[in-house]
Amino acid sequence: MDDELIDSDGLSLGRKSVLPGEGFFYPDSLDEQRDDERAERALSGASTAVIADPDADGLACVALLREALGHPVDDLPEDPGERIRERLAGAGDEDDETREDAEDETGEDTDDDEDVDPLLAASDVALVPTGPTGIDEALERVAAYGAEGIDVFVCDLCPDEFETVADELAAILAMAGEVRWFDHHLWDPEVAAAVRDAGVDLVVGESDEECTADVALRSLEYAFPDRFADLAAATRDHDLWIREDPRSDDLADLAYWLDPETYVALVREYGAGLPGPALEYLAVRREEKQGLIDRAVARADRREVGPWDVAVTYGRCSQNEVAEALREQGADATVIVKPAGSASIRGTEGFERCHEVARLVEGGGHPRAAGCKPDIYDDMLDFAHHWTTRGAEAKRAILDAFETVAEDADAEDADAEDADAEDAEADGEDEENADGG
Repeated sequence: MDDELIDSDGLSLGRKSVLPGEGFFYPDSLDEQRDDERAERALSGASTAVIADPDADGLACVALLREALGHPVDDLPEDPGERIRERLAGAGDEDDETREDAEDETGEDTDDDEDVDPLLAASDVALVPTGPTGIDEALERVAAYGAEGIDVFVCDLCPDEFETVADELAAILAMAGEVRWFDHHLWDPEVAAAVRDAGVDLVVGESDEECTADVALRSLEYAFPDRFADLAAATRDHDLWIREDPRSDDLADLAYWLDPETYVALVREYGAGLPGPALEYLAVRREEKQGLIDRAVARADRREVGPWDVAVTYGRCSQNEVAEALREQGADATVIVKPAGSASIRGTEGFERCHEVARLVEGGGHPRAAGCKPDIYDDMLDFAHHWTTRGAEAKRAILDAFETVAEDADAEDADAEDADAEDAEADGEDEENADGG
């Protein structure tokens, strides 16, 4: 296939908005081979391995662990700010969908350079990035390429079922030293109990109060400089969608656009107080980002599902900003279907069941933020239909899930009303008996 057919650089913004990024067209087998090679290089000589979601929250955990357990920051071979200055010259040449966001499938950057990143080579705390559906594979890589006795941390990831990671965790526990798991997602109690019973030190924070960086910060026995508490707070602001700290969007965007090693080195050195080159880089990238947001907002449709006003749209875009714009237009919930097949679901105070919807379409997440990928794509013809219909089948599957959740909510309300009526009747009988007595 001609490389130009999948190169986003030559596309108009309108066409880029409806097609997936270049990384989508790489076969899984090639991605797996490259992931194996990267993990082997990263783990060579490492005393600690961190399996983390490569979003702002997961990468903040890596920065904390490198500060607490790795080489001093003064030993970095280059200034991450200087690396970003170099990126500014070609800011428009990068694929802005190289990594899907935390709740969705997670890809990798498309740099084919086989040389070891000097920032990675300088660290004895290795990062093995993965998304929620790849935890088992990341554990396998650490078991295969990590040294005997290596300490292992898993951050900002939650398995839906213990069986999906049971064998891989057993292999890790057989070869590793300390194995700890930090997270803040909503865990099934049985899955959490099984992970702990296997021998893992699992710490799960309150999903609506902490991000995983908060959990790591309070769980690691280390006197962190103040900038790390500030970093955790700013990361939490975005990850929990509090949106009171303007720096939090900067962190989220940089984590999405920069390669993980550059981002980790940057926030480890500067915290949430980003240097000038990072802010300049953000300004350049955001011009196109806003154009993609505007297109996704403009093509949104509205549906009444039960008591909720649900906005449904499609496009390559920043889902949080799209959801915020549609919330301001009155939507209780927003569904953003991506060209790569995944979808983000965002809620509001009027809708806090995103995770329930996502679980019905191969996903999961939080009450107000979740992700999924409906199991509807059997071949490339299905994806061709997906692109030309702007995600029609995926939208239908997710809206069906909303309908199911609405029916469940109605049933819960009916049960609650019946329980209240029974309580009132019982109270009346008690009063009559007391009067009769």
